[in-house]
Amino acid sequence: MGRPQGRSRGRSSNSRKHSYPRAARISETVREVVAEELVRIDDDRLAFVTVTSIDVDSEMNRGIVFYDSLQGEEGDKQILEALNENRKRLQSAIATQIHARRTPILEFRPDDGIRAAARIDEVLRNDPMRTRNLDSE
Repeated sequence: MGRPQGRSRGRSSNSRKHSYPRAARISETVREVVAEELVRIDDDRLAFVTVTSIDVDSEMNRGIVFYDSLQGEEGDKQILEALNENRKRLQSAIATQIHARRTPILEFRPDDGIRAAARIDEVLRNDPMRTRNLDSE
């Protein structure tokens, strides 16, 4: 007779199990792989580096790795040097773990958003008006 009732045409319900776009899932997976691999790399310059996010384009050609560290802007030159020296190792780890047709070429940048937030927090903490208001309460 016909197809069973209750089943929809097209995609199965399993293909809709992810609530956010493929690019976001890939970016998050790549971030996890890079963060895990940085822990394995024995380089003192990368000791206190945190991968804050990765922006992978939809074709997986490029991935921008945003990082922050306890060293702040003073450590950026050494950190970028160490990350660039280990780029191939990181890309190899990504290829091994995500099993995709292509692996993004990684580019490294400090996360200016986090640094700007830290500067704003510092300005607010040192604001004389705010300090006076807190003392009067």
